[in-house]
Amino acid sequence: MDSVKNVALPVSDPSKVRENWKGRSGMTRRGAYAAASYMASAAEEPHGTDDKPTTLVSYKALVHTLPLAVSYLLYMLVTMESVRGINIPMYTALRRTTVAVTMIVEYLLTGKKHSLPVVGSVGIILLGAFIAGARDLSFDAYGYAVVFMANLCTAIYLALIARIGKSSGLNSFGLMWCNGIICGPMLLFWTSVRGDLGAIMKFPYLFLPGFQAVMLLSCIMAFAINYFVFLNTTLNSALTQTICGNLKDLFTISLGWLLFGGLPFDLLNTVGQFLAFLGSCLYAYYKLLGK
Repeated sequence: MDSVKNVALPVSDPSKVRENWKGRSGMTRRGAYAAASYMASAAEEPHGTDDKPTTLVSYKALVHTLPLAVSYLLYMLVTMESVRGINIPMYTALRRTTVAVTMIVEYLLTGKKHSLPVVGSVGIILLGAFIAGARDLSFDAYGYAVVFMANLCTAIYLALIARIGKSSGLNSFGLMWCNGIICGPMLLFWTSVRGDLGAIMKFPYLFLPGFQAVMLLSCIMAFAINYFVFLNTTLNSALTQTICGNLKDLFTISLGWLLFGGLPFDLLNTVGQFLAFLGSCLYAYYKLLGK
């Protein structure tokens, strides 16, 4: 029973974590490092110079992170469903409205308030999102509803990372570990019921070295991205993580357009993308100033 109640994993002292977060409004150097690392998906979590006591992750800690695991499952399922209903330009535009939803949910769950300059930069991002998708006049009620549900699930998931990360004292890896322990059996059961595991075993290229190498690299990249999502959110905020996601998408779209082309130039979409980028840069500037 002792092995069930106490799983060896070092964590930070919860009281010190809460003290460190009190009164912090600006982005620290470590927080900026985490944000840049998420967008680049490479680097390591910097180690603090102070000696922090370590404890063991208990069964109580796993129960404490249960809401985070549930929100993660909903986030995954709804997000995957949201890409099926509408076209990519409108999907991208609607997903950028997550910043506003995150700001509201973050206030409701953690009580975090943002300054007027930060709110204004978020408004510029929203304006850019609507301008970028203005030419798409098609309307799919179900598709739009699912995307907004995905925005809400994303905001709740990120806000819970910030809240539970502070209250539990777990570091980024500890939160990921607990999340995986809880979600793993649920996902295994779900994929078994849906027949996905059987379909995987019948895949003809499953045991080819090339396919396994690509899958291994994909898993490593997925781990890195998830790790930096947790790190960036706990060090900075859920809103910062959302805006970093927007910037990452902008860089990805621009790089893909430069390398592969294939997309016609649209002035309205370009203006919208520029405004979204401008709003994200202003947000980063104000946070670095501590506003």
